[in-house]
Amino acid sequence: ISTAMMRSFENRPDTVVEDEPFYAHYLIKTGVNHPYRIDTIESQENDWEKVSNRLVSEIPNDGTIWYQKHMCQHNLEGCDLTWTKKLVNCFLIRDPKEVISSFTKQFKLTSSAQLGFTQQLYLFEKLKNETGQAPIVVNSRDVLKNPRKTLSMLCEKIGIPFVDEMLSWPLGPRKSDGVWAKHWYQNVESSTGFIPFVEKKNHVPAKYSNILAECMDMYRSLREYSIKH
Repeated sequence: ISTAMMRSFENRPDTVVEDEPFYAHYLIKTGVNHPYRIDTIESQENDWEKVSNRLVSEIPNDGTIWYQKHMCQHNLEGCDLTWTKKLVNCFLIRDPKEVISSFTKQFKLTSSAQLGFTQQLYLFEKLKNETGQAPIVVNSRDVLKNPRKTLSMLCEKIGIPFVDEMLSWPLGPRKSDGVWAKHWYQNVESSTGFIPFVEKKNHVPAKYSNILAECMDMYRSLREYSIKH
């Protein structure tokens, strides 16, 4: 869904997009072995301060909107998040059962921090407390159930006009995709719009019950703030 949202915004005539600019930093600092690890590290600046300074500078390519796709698990302990207050922050949330089911097909799961829920809630509360206003929250389920309505409400919250171009996009890869797209983006590359929502029966093994419980608590806390139909 996060990549489909990036496609949606990139199809606007006024928007440039950025795909996971802290991924190389995350891979170097954690040492995790993700697909295209070396390619990712070689393709990006990995200094946190340099990247964050660039992300709050002038919008590239004469765009008026800069859509930045971030993964909360990239926000490692000790990283300065002050720069986030200079942006309009939108939190995309997803049911932990779906996230765990997807994640464990490829990786060993030992902590909720691997899934980003801990970091997501931390940043949300930090911004809420420091700015006095809750950031925008969008439930991925709502996007799939009613893309036009949900994206219209999101645009209204951000303060930009909704355009029909956000509902579909050309088939295939994009130059703006990270080098890791060859492994992760097959479904999006074969799409031309949001796939209709289908209720799935995601079975989470008992060994992940504690992690699921932790993530569900954090998910529910954020879901309370999600934009409503």
